[in-house]
Amino acid sequence: MKYRIGYRTIKTAMGTAIAIIIAQQFGLSNFVSAGILTILCIQVTKLRSLRTSWDRFLACILAMPFSYLFFEGVAYHPIMIGLLLLFFIPTLVMLKAKDGVVTSSVIILHIYSAGQVTWDLLFRETGIIVIGIGVALLMNLYMPSLENKLEDFQIKIEANLKIIFLEIVHYLSTGKSDWNGEEILETAKLIEEAKALSFRDIENHFLRNESLYFTYFKMREKQLEIVERLLPMITSIPLMVKQGKMVADFIGELSEHIHPGNTAAHFLEKLAELRFEFEEMSLPKTREEFEARAALFQIVKEMEQYLIIKSSFKGLKKGKSRNQKMLDEANY
Repeated sequence: MKYRIGYRTIKTAMGTAIAIIIAQQFGLSNFVSAGILTILCIQVTKLRSLRTSWDRFLACILAMPFSYLFFEGVAYHPIMIGLLLLFFIPTLVMLKAKDGVVTSSVIILHIYSAGQVTWDLLFRETGIIVIGIGVALLMNLYMPSLENKLEDFQIKIEANLKIIFLEIVHYLSTGKSDWNGEEILETAKLIEEAKALSFRDIENHFLRNESLYFTYFKMREKQLEIVERLLPMITSIPLMVKQGKMVADFIGELSEHIHPGNTAAHFLEKLAELRFEFEEMSLPKTREEFEARAALFQIVKEMEQYLIIKSSFKGLKKGKSRNQKMLDEANY
């Protein structure tokens, strides 16, 4: 595995050191716990970091009255720690703050080690909590852009779709193929990874509840399902007929115009013209010809659904990034 240092690692290392330094400068005992809080609160997205930070803050603050109730109210004994956690953890689960169990347990142990609850102790523990969580939130204000990675996924998926369509064209034109279909599996995997990445992009923007990229990859996922339905129909065609060449020409032209924009309306018109030509042709003369033309007609209907799905997507509008220039040069 390739050794590398990512943004999250850098932020965690820097944030931990900064939190400990600040806590130490304020003269807080157990100052290293501020660094632990920072480590636990730095997440892969801003939204997750905010949620995690709130859970840990709430849990740590609640740990103080629970500690006072059990330790000052009963006794400072190891058994009381177990009893406290027996009631404290279900409380956090009920409040949907279970991520704060570990950090709040540290606060509980600090209070237990001190041997008494004082306002000074509570103030110092609150300082550790605020510094640790605050530094983590500040470090997570910066998140690297995922734009280039999302564009990379987009280009790979579209390139694979083009290959798939060209293989379909080859089979419809010749009735032969040695294609193993690996692009189908690869594209499905790429779409899943791209959806996960685009969802991370959503979580990095507090005021955004959707992403054009996420919608785009969902659209490609639905289109891939249609393509997967097409393949058995195509391979089941028993006879080479004129209509097969016409469908192949249409799919071949479509393969040259796979891109993130929305030009589906143009191809829907061409598809309507193709269906009209089919209807104007003379009736099939043999059973094999009938079955071939029926399969081709079903393929046309599936292609119509493929284009309708694309027509509902308004398209990606981006500047001339490095990947967009590649798209232009490739005429995808």
